[in-house]
Amino acid sequence: MLLLCYNTTMSARRYRIVYEDDAIIVVDKPSGMLVIPTPKGETNTLTDLLNRGLDDRGVGVNAYPCHRIDRETSGLVIYAKGKAMQRKVMDQFHEKRVSKHYVAFVHGRVKKDFDTISKSIYNKSKHKHDSAVTKYRVSERRKDFTVLEAEPVTGRTNQIRIHFAMIGHPLVGESVYAFRRDFALRFRRTALHARRVEFGHPVTGKRLVFTAPIPDDMDGMLKGE
Repeated sequence: MLLLCYNTTMSARRYRIVYEDDAIIVVDKPSGMLVIPTPKGETNTLTDLLNRGLDDRGVGVNAYPCHRIDRETSGLVIYAKGKAMQRKVMDQFHEKRVSKHYVAFVHGRVKKDFDTISKSIYNKSKHKHDSAVTKYRVSERRKDFTVLEAEPVTGRTNQIRIHFAMIGHPLVGESVYAFRRDFALRFRRTALHARRVEFGHPVTGKRLVFTAPIPDDMDGMLKGE
């Protein structure tokens, strides 16, 4: 089995491969890059670039995303080599056997050290409310914002962003579910990073855990830069 582990900085293609073997690829995506095109048909998405890289290396299989994070969110994305592997990984998501942890900076000082947010989210495409659950634990409280770890138990679109806006602590940089002008603290994007993912290998079944350090912009905010 091919096994490649990368610990390099972001490449010229602006993404970093954290792990790769014959079945899967785990990628650290930078903020500002789409995972797949929207109906507008954007090019240079993470999926496009990753598959061009596979072609350049003579790998005769396509990579398919097993889940998505939004354009502004940085961090880990799982890809599968081929549709069969993609189905096996996605089955784990449907069965809630994948664990994802995010680092989030939210406005204000969150009072509880840890809690579970259970608030339904409106699904526009289905015209109904879907149940949604997010667990969180505070890592650090700063003067104007709180650093916390968020774990989405369910996988609704923009769930973390919506849930923290609902409890009065929207993400720093949030512009869709809160008004930036309402807050003195500024950030060029939503301060959200997919730091850790844990799932079973689709072939061996071995439990895998991958982490990605917070990116420079979020690190700079912590350092007061």
